[in-house]
Amino acid sequence: MSAEFDVAVIGAGDVGAAIARELSRYELTIALLDGGDVGAGTSKANTAILHTGFDAKPGTLEAGLVARGHDLLEDYALEVGIPLERTGALLIAWDGEQLERLPAIRANASANGYTHIADITPAELYRREPHLGAGALGALHIPDEFIICPWTAPLAWATQARLSGALVRRGEKVDGLQRGDGIWTLRTSRGSLRARWVVNAAGLYSDEIHRLAGFDGFTITPRRGELIVFDKLSRPLLSHVLLPVPTATTKGVLIAPTVFGNVMLGPTAEDVHDKRERACTAAGINTLREQGARLMPDLLQNEVTAVYAGLRAACEHADYQLRVHADASYVCAGAIRSTGLSAAMAIAEWVREGMRDGGLVMREKRAGLAPLRMPNIGEAAPRPYRESELIERDPAYGEVLCFCERVTRGEVRDAARSPLPPADLDALRRRTRVLMGRCQGFYCGAKVSRALEVESEAAAGALGSRAL
Repeated sequence: MSAEFDVAVIGAGDVGAAIARELSRYELTIALLDGGDVGAGTSKANTAILHTGFDAKPGTLEAGLVARGHDLLEDYALEVGIPLERTGALLIAWDGEQLERLPAIRANASANGYTHIADITPAELYRREPHLGAGALGALHIPDEFIICPWTAPLAWATQARLSGALVRRGEKVDGLQRGDGIWTLRTSRGSLRARWVVNAAGLYSDEIHRLAGFDGFTITPRRGELIVFDKLSRPLLSHVLLPVPTATTKGVLIAPTVFGNVMLGPTAEDVHDKRERACTAAGINTLREQGARLMPDLLQNEVTAVYAGLRAACEHADYQLRVHADASYVCAGAIRSTGLSAAMAIAEWVREGMRDGGLVMREKRAGLAPLRMPNIGEAAPRPYRESELIERDPAYGEVLCFCERVTRGEVRDAARSPLPPADLDALRRRTRVLMGRCQGFYCGAKVSRALEVESEAAAGALGSRAL
């Protein structure tokens, strides 16, 4: 099917979804396309930390956009119900060389405009984190590093774009781009569409889309990060995100609580050649366990709930590859690495201004963006299974389907009726937490699958009835 839009955004991860939402403020026709689901690519497997940018290289686009994006996303999370906890972080030195680097890290933070960083003595460090392994020599306290839900953010951005008039086309891969007479033609797995402007936010595939558009300049080399997720019983072991002293190539292995009540250890950093290589390895997991035994020995005594691997869109350059080619009505937002979630809303502002400067006429909608409130699936928020008044009004919220995560039929039904309903169990997991607990769906998988099927059919029937 062929259609024509003012803007086509390729990629519905953190960056693409945020851009589509930002452009939806204006009287523009927008298509947001993704080969899978919203946030189902590299965005779904990040470390779920809202970064301040204290350790970014001063003067880079990344440094400024992460700092701005942190504040934008913190406010937005409160507005729409994205799970966020203000834990703060402790960056820990374990040897003399690392201890000597702390003043330089503090100075780097100051150069980036972040001045809330402070030294912590070993005594104060162990008072705050008594389960920390022995031998830490000192630390820096970064109070504004928070934990956040990595799944709800892109879903919120894409949903708000959808409610504000954008067309979100999932399961549609772009495999061809051609420009003629001032219009781009995008060939996709479901047909084609035409757009005046194209925005490339394709994550791991941003270099390939860049070349399809006729440009060059960077190549994505996926950087695999493996992580271990520990059982919720481990959550009392720590209060902060525990950061290592970063190296030139990686932020290193950290220990962090999650908004779902677990504790996470990782990631590793290994360059791979296959953009689909998300398998965990024995070597990677063993490395994490060895480091975890040093960082927090008690953590290793807890059960492992899951292991997973994510791929970061690393390239040969040390900064984001953000470019506006006004003469071609094309924007590249490529090579956005692990800080993409934190920077996404600021990147969206940057892209908006670049397109405006490039000649795209933007008239702000009188009504603005559609109001939105997302289901808060964080452990710190009230959960439906505990809300007696809610259950009294609607018993579906008292029918627990996934007992590990206490997910109810009412939540599955709500997801099926949402503006961007889940197409499969993996998509349902990111919307509700279902199947991500201790049993990983062993006991409830069939029941949840059937419930999604039933609720999806009911939602489709209701939609058909309204159309008639």
